[in-house]
Amino acid sequence: MEKLKMHSPDISLENIAKIRELFPGCVTEAHDEATGRLRLALDFDQLRQELSDHIVEGSQERYRLDWPGKREALATANAPIAKTLRPCREQSVEFDNSKNLFIEGDNLEALKLLLEIYLGKIKVIYIDPPYNTGRDFIYDDDFSEDLEAYFKRSQQADDNAERLVANTEANGRFHSDWLTMMYARLRLARSLLKDDGVIFISIDDNESDNLRKLCSEIFGEENFVAQIIWQKVFSPKNTAQWFSEDHDYVLVYAKQKALWTPQLLPQTEEMIARYKNPDNDSRGPWTSGDLQARNYYAEGTYPVTCPSGRVIEGPGRGMYWRVSPENFKRLDNDNRIWWGDDGNNMPRLKRFLSEVKQGRTPQTIWFYKEVGHTQDAKKDLLKYVPFQHTENVLNSVKPVGLIQRILQLAGKPGNQDIVLDFFSGSATTAHAVIKQNAEDGGNRRYISVQFPEPLPSPEDDMKSIFEMGLKRIRNVAAELLENHHTADLDVGFRVLKVDTSNMQDVYYRPDQVDQRDLLQAVDNIRPDRTPEDLLFQVLVDWGVDLTLPIRREAVLGKSVFFVDENALVACFDAGVTEELVKELASREPLRVVFRDNGFVSDAVKINVEQVFRQLSPSTDVRSI
Repeated sequence: MEKLKMHSPDISLENIAKIRELFPGCVTEAHDEATGRLRLALDFDQLRQELSDHIVEGSQERYRLDWPGKREALATANAPIAKTLRPCREQSVEFDNSKNLFIEGDNLEALKLLLEIYLGKIKVIYIDPPYNTGRDFIYDDDFSEDLEAYFKRSQQADDNAERLVANTEANGRFHSDWLTMMYARLRLARSLLKDDGVIFISIDDNESDNLRKLCSEIFGEENFVAQIIWQKVFSPKNTAQWFSEDHDYVLVYAKQKALWTPQLLPQTEEMIARYKNPDNDSRGPWTSGDLQARNYYAEGTYPVTCPSGRVIEGPGRGMYWRVSPENFKRLDNDNRIWWGDDGNNMPRLKRFLSEVKQGRTPQTIWFYKEVGHTQDAKKDLLKYVPFQHTENVLNSVKPVGLIQRILQLAGKPGNQDIVLDFFSGSATTAHAVIKQNAEDGGNRRYISVQFPEPLPSPEDDMKSIFEMGLKRIRNVAAELLENHHTADLDVGFRVLKVDTSNMQDVYYRPDQVDQRDLLQAVDNIRPDRTPEDLLFQVLVDWGVDLTLPIRREAVLGKSVFFVDENALVACFDAGVTEELVKELASREPLRVVFRDNGFVSDAVKINVEQVFRQLSPSTDVRSI
């Protein structure tokens, strides 16, 4: 019986396999330094030669973005991790019914764990990464230590656990550290996007130019869509030494630009008010447009006769009619020419509201009157999170209206789009998703990922920024349900936490286990893990949607999980009998998984695959 691998995919091996299909001669075998086993490896010199039309003798100058740590970032992005996502029902809301996810943990680890499940399934990503301002910078991508040790090593906390400032401008790798952190995460983010997906990234002037170069390398320069200017303040800062910084940017890249176009924004009341119907035209309100243009048009200099009888010899000096005489006559006969109330004016073309584009094309300047400003953002946060300590109020929070504008542009309301934010902070994106769904009847889902960064001053009911986001969404949900009275609005969420694997270390590092410890490792599952913990690691490893409905049923005295009924069936109890195996096989699930040492005897374990081959041949059978 095949075992689940129980770790995130090794992307480097997958990439090598893809290259092997194109260039078999560039792939060889080499000993893995860590395990001593043979593994596939690239002959880079041969690959460079395959991709060149001349003899390659060494590195050459070329246009690219480079920095100390770039290769390390690429290796970090590709390396597998032996971690899992553990469910936390006590912090969740409507755990069994919601399609939304809150994930607590380092976002690089979370992205790796989500990769097989949501590969090519995310419609829109919005992130507001830490701006590189010389203040707190909490991502350093070492997963072999606990949170307290991590903060100390990265110089973010002293021996008394007091937070310190990290990544100051005096650091020689000030820009490099930030780029290294972003590079690994954006590479994984691109893999998660649908082909018609899009990513929006908030950024300021400190790293906007580097971020654009970085995204052009990862997403392709041809997939750059726009760099939006967001007016983030409503009044100038008179204390500024040089200029009042009134804006931030939102950088937009598509996965494949040819497949994604922004949705039109609703027409404003001001736009609609321009359309009148003074002549009671049966086609409804209209506005008039100039029939003259400065561009030369050979047929555009003819005379026209007004309904009043006045002859107009031609357009103004240096101007031309936009249409030929024949088209002008056709438009006039169709009552599409407006001559004024008295029929004696210069002709203008009627444009009907019912015939124009039903929406407005988005622009690259977003004013705070439409999408909100930083003070709006803080007011929203304070409304839904009653702080005891003002120092806990985030300064970098974004207004909900800004994210709602992104959601309006990214896709249609009813497409069940998945929205990912892996720098979730105070959960503004989650707030925007459920609010936008309430306003337009959409069914978008969100995945929010946040590092468990402690609050400067712990509150009675929340200790971290992650818990702040949960509190905010609970209060937002209560208000929306009260005001909208809709049973279809999904305001719940499942909380999952990045944690060490459910498997004992011997499962991954047998070379580091002393022979005297083997008797203690008969059970390969950590003793503090629940059956539901095991289930979610199986979902991650098998690439099954983490929001599918889960039902627990007693079958022949054993506890059995049914995920989306028969999408996956799992039993982690000990003493599994052949009768139970046959009963589960009779239900013909797509997948089934057992605990490797959970069978009542070796004979039953050996017969499992044969039983399923006879009763449910299409079932994929695994063990952990």
